[in-house]
Amino acid sequence: MKARDLSVLLGVILIIVMLVVPLPGWLLSILILLNISLALIVILVSMNTQEALQFSIFPALLLLLTLFRLALNVSTTRSILSEAEAGGVVATFGSFVIGGNPLVGFVVFVILVIIQFLVITKGAERVSEVAARFTLDAMPGKQMSIDADLNAGLITEQQAKERREKVENEADFHGAMDGASKFVKGDAIAGIIIVLINIVFGLIIGMVQMDFTFQEAINTYMRLTVGDGLVSQIPALLIATATGIVVTRTTSTGNLGSDVTGQLLQYPNLLIIAAGAIFLLGLTPINFFLTTAISAILIIGALALKRQEKEIAEPDTEEEEQAESSAMKSPESVVSLLNHDPIEFEFGYALIPLVDASQGGDLLDRVVMIRRQLAIELGIVVPVVRIRDNIQLGPNEYRLKIKGNEVAAGELLLDHYLAMTPDFEDEDIEGIDTKEPAFGLPAKWISEEHKDDAELSGYTVVDPPSVVSTHITEVIKQNAHTLLGRQETKQLIDHLKESYPILVEEVTPEPLAVGDVQKVLAKLLRENISIRNLPVIFETLADFSRMTNDTELLGEYVRQSLSSQITKQYASDDMSLKVVTVSGKVEKMIAENIQQTEHGNYLALDPESQQLIVRTLHEEVEKLTLQEETAIVLCSPAIRMYLKQLLERFMPQVVVLSYNELDPNIEVQSVGVVNVA
Repeated sequence: MKARDLSVLLGVILIIVMLVVPLPGWLLSILILLNISLALIVILVSMNTQEALQFSIFPALLLLLTLFRLALNVSTTRSILSEAEAGGVVATFGSFVIGGNPLVGFVVFVILVIIQFLVITKGAERVSEVAARFTLDAMPGKQMSIDADLNAGLITEQQAKERREKVENEADFHGAMDGASKFVKGDAIAGIIIVLINIVFGLIIGMVQMDFTFQEAINTYMRLTVGDGLVSQIPALLIATATGIVVTRTTSTGNLGSDVTGQLLQYPNLLIIAAGAIFLLGLTPINFFLTTAISAILIIGALALKRQEKEIAEPDTEEEEQAESSAMKSPESVVSLLNHDPIEFEFGYALIPLVDASQGGDLLDRVVMIRRQLAIELGIVVPVVRIRDNIQLGPNEYRLKIKGNEVAAGELLLDHYLAMTPDFEDEDIEGIDTKEPAFGLPAKWISEEHKDDAELSGYTVVDPPSVVSTHITEVIKQNAHTLLGRQETKQLIDHLKESYPILVEEVTPEPLAVGDVQKVLAKLLRENISIRNLPVIFETLADFSRMTNDTELLGEYVRQSLSSQITKQYASDDMSLKVVTVSGKVEKMIAENIQQTEHGNYLALDPESQQLIVRTLHEEVEKLTLQEETAIVLCSPAIRMYLKQLLERFMPQVVVLSYNELDPNIEVQSVGVVNVA
């Protein structure tokens, strides 16, 4: 154990001992001086912190110091009442303050207690309560501000995480300070009660048990009581002041000393005005030479501050130009231009209200919800979406880029609504014909006055922000496999390792590298299979990665392990599934044309056979589509991967499942068979 940790533990044990065991006077003197030293250190540290969180241990430290001070009070009270002695420090403080008059010393002590209790302690307690309440109330707004900056690309993911942690720590700190301030208040009350006990019972013990006269008892116990009160109340006053400084401290770039001098003296002309007022006071019976000297000091200080401001206001332009020139010539200024944002959303100037919160735009908040939604649905952390305007685009146009490449585009009319047409079209609904950008459905841009009529006619009417957010969601889903790189995969693995360290160690870095795991996960995402259930995926990889390192084959094994998830994804509410099955002849044809190479397996089917299978399958899929059913093809596990590769070029939206990927309880209804003559 470190010496620092041990010292704190020994200090707590010493506090417990002080409450029970009588201590000699010399040891009490040492502990009293130690108490004063700790109080001085605490107030100096509180003055030199730039923000409250830099002294985050203060609430716990306040409790320990209060307990230490109360334990000292118990020890000194025991010593005063039993031996009429409490060490040299207490006696010296009492004699110095009393100065031969016990009543004067007691009054001075009472004034000191009143200052601490009614002024500093009360104020610190109230500020702690208000700071805690305001900090908790401001938490949601701060969190939303961080998310908005993150989505706008103003900060990185790591910076957002640090800022969120800071917001949470601030709330915890001010909440703890709200409770800790009650210790300071209680300590002040306890100090008053202990002094009264010492005086009353000291007089009784001195006169009854020690045969002191009344005057002797007053002199002895009043001196010791006032001395004991001072040596405990002075550190208590310092700690209470430190509490007030910490809870009233706002974030700044300097400590309390630099902030006070910098802000108090930032207007030199006001010092001159103050000097004039002091000088005028000298014309009254107040000492003229004293007021003149103070006025002169203020004027000299004001002139010095003005000269300093003038020097700061004239920067060295030559040095700035050299710095800018060297920055332009540095290799870093070129390298930074090579970076691509993972996801970019660009829009024309007419769509600025969509993003500008001051104009009611909520696209930033919608993007935050999209990232959360996709994290739940797909199990990936979608990168920050960089949102910016682009004057090269048309006023109402927008486009979405992934890793620098345009993957989607569209057009919005902010003063219209998008009405997606039902099976029939109502000619009474006037609008601008278009297509819904996410799914390509026929639609119309209609004005607000036709909105209610369109809804009554069976149209699905959505506002422009919902149109674009749906488009962004679908595009990210379709390209999720390209967004999941090795770095993102490593983050998912590290997150899983926190809960399943043994499982992760069995899979990576041996026998599978991070790149191999990434290929398996990307294969699942490519077919819209969520990878959120990473423990099951890694269990499967741990079982089969020793047998093969073919990521395509490992992906098939993982799909079979996720059979319940896949079944739930495509089955209807009554646990039934309508599919198109593949005949044995077609399955045999595909199986016989699988070529095995050292770089993996692939389907080497002649073009005529490929066209025949695709055409037959297209006819069966169209029948399902007319019934508004999801196009699903069911085949054996041995050919599923190769059949999907074949259809991906022609019908990428078709879902291909194997028998092993379905839950045993699912009811499968074959509505068609893929066969060739």
